[in-house]
Amino acid sequence: MKIRKIHHVAYRCIDAKQTVEWYGKHLGMGFVLAIAEDEVPSTGEPDPYMHVFLDAGGGNILAFFELPTQPPMGRDHNTPLWTQHIAFEVGSLQELLAVKDSLEAGGIDVVGVTDHALFKSIYFFDPSGHRLELAFNTATPEMMRRLDAVKWPMLEEWARTRKAPKHAAWMHDGSHAD
Repeated sequence: MKIRKIHHVAYRCIDAKQTVEWYGKHLGMGFVLAIAEDEVPSTGEPDPYMHVFLDAGGGNILAFFELPTQPPMGRDHNTPLWTQHIAFEVGSLQELLAVKDSLEAGGIDVVGVTDHALFKSIYFFDPSGHRLELAFNTATPEMMRRLDAVKWPMLEEWARTRKAPKHAAWMHDGSHAD
């Protein structure tokens, strides 16, 4: 078997209507579908919910559940806030900068533009506290070839030592821009 694509990725939200409107206004995502149930189809548990689906482009669907009878949303406090995020690709640096300006004009705090050598990105939070990233790819075919050549050695070294391997230090020492 080979997976064809991600059908959808689902997260919890505080308010389904607010979420649909926010993603439409700030990220241009269309509202695709809403499903509401009084019980969970897969388990039969009584748990009313609103499940909304948004068009994240390229056949990708981002979905959210509003769960009004569950305890308030939380997060994994053992995982740093910067770790868990949803990253979306944009088509140009100009588009990235325009969205950054628009978000900031809307009162949304934005971190970046951050240069990751392979892409440039910005970070911000949605109304439910999910960290989002918008990224514009800047990698060259040579950069990707170099990374492909060291991916397994890096992973093997990490598995043995749990220390960051230096096989791709060129990404962060500035020499990638040469």
